[in-house]
Amino acid sequence: MKYHKYCLTFLLLFSALSVHAEYKLGRDYGSISRPLPVKQDGVVEVLEVFWYGCGHCYNLEPVIENWSSKQDSSVKLTKMPVTWGPAHQLHAKLFYTVEAFELGQKAHTAVFTSIHKESNYLSSDEAIITFLETFDLERDQIKKQMNSFSVKQKVKRAIELSRQLKVTAVPMLFVDGQYKIEGKRSHSEMLKVADHVIELQKPVS
Repeated sequence: MKYHKYCLTFLLLFSALSVHAEYKLGRDYGSISRPLPVKQDGVVEVLEVFWYGCGHCYNLEPVIENWSSKQDSSVKLTKMPVTWGPAHQLHAKLFYTVEAFELGQKAHTAVFTSIHKESNYLSSDEAIITFLETFDLERDQIKKQMNSFSVKQKVKRAIELSRQLKVTAVPMLFVDGQYKIEGKRSHSEMLKVADHVIELQKPVS
């Protein structure tokens, strides 16, 4: 009986180690050449870089929101729109305008739906203003916020961070500004890698 208990304990331990061992730095996730400062506040920040026009980002959205809802206070999901070119920067402006009006996840989901289900690509200021009017916002209000110093600064910061983190594709996850996880696998597998890296990072966050 003792022998069987020993074998069972060994197998469980081996299985647990194998789960962690299957994800490797340089293969499943990478380090950042110019990492961001770690806040050391006991919270691991997971930054999702995305684009509203990206099909993979659209499909990841409900999955990562569900994943985020299951995390405790030691893990925080934040989002940053990619800013490669004019079209991406326009959607970044939309993202930060939605944030400024505190429209919440419902509005972000509506943006994805508009683009991917209704073929309204929100490719101009006018299209964005018309879209945001559906949230009971005044046209002048929207224009003012879209062109505000705050929104412009956030877009500028996103441009700088995208360059520092060397964002080459979306969706992409960054854990505490130290490690990156690319969307080369299924969404569930991508988040499993994130879970693994989060556990590695927790002792120094």
